[in-house]
Amino acid sequence: MLFRQLFDHESSTYTYLIADSTLKQALLVDPVLEQVERDRQLLQELGLTLKYCLETHIHADHITGTGKLREITGCLGIVPENAQISCADRKIKDREILTLGEVTVEAIATPGHTDSHNAYLINKTHLLTGDALFIRGCGRTDFQSGDAGRLYDSVTQKLFTLPDETLVYPGHEYRGHSVSTIGEEKQHNPRFLGRNRTDFITFMNNLNLPNPKKMMEAVPANQMCGKVKY
Repeated sequence: MLFRQLFDHESSTYTYLIADSTLKQALLVDPVLEQVERDRQLLQELGLTLKYCLETHIHADHITGTGKLREITGCLGIVPENAQISCADRKIKDREILTLGEVTVEAIATPGHTDSHNAYLINKTHLLTGDALFIRGCGRTDFQSGDAGRLYDSVTQKLFTLPDETLVYPGHEYRGHSVSTIGEEKQHNPRFLGRNRTDFITFMNNLNLPNPKKMMEAVPANQMCGKVKY
């Protein structure tokens, strides 16, 4: 398996490139519109054919590159089962497995940050957590039908039950970290450490964070696979 972690500085978003190195077929998770040329060039340099673009959820802080990449490469756009995105080529449900040669991608429904959110477990070792679980943090739950209680359940009952050595690769990072493990997050993540469900809900409901700068533009664009209305 080929695995690359790519970063967009403006939105602090990680995009993930995963490929079967024998078949030379690849998928991207959470591509960013402004980084399409970077991603296209990397695929070309590595001799890879892009088969799929997967979204963890409908993003509010950046516009997806899936639509543009689909135009360029003919790849398929895949979104979580309950995502309100009619232009997607396919929806993937909880525990469904997508295969790419020797690479397996298991969707794990992790609602809470939004009402339709997936994490993706790659080859049972690399967990792409999207905005459900960050390194020493988690995604907010105060818009897009977010629900703090559901997020707590998603993380503690699904993600934290994976083996401790499972590598955690988040959808965003704001402090310079790139990877963690499930064991580390269970021991050191301050959002969950020492908090029961009720405490977590109270904490999350009182964060009072400003809305993402691109929210009014990004959400409707991402509901149209990255097509921007002017």
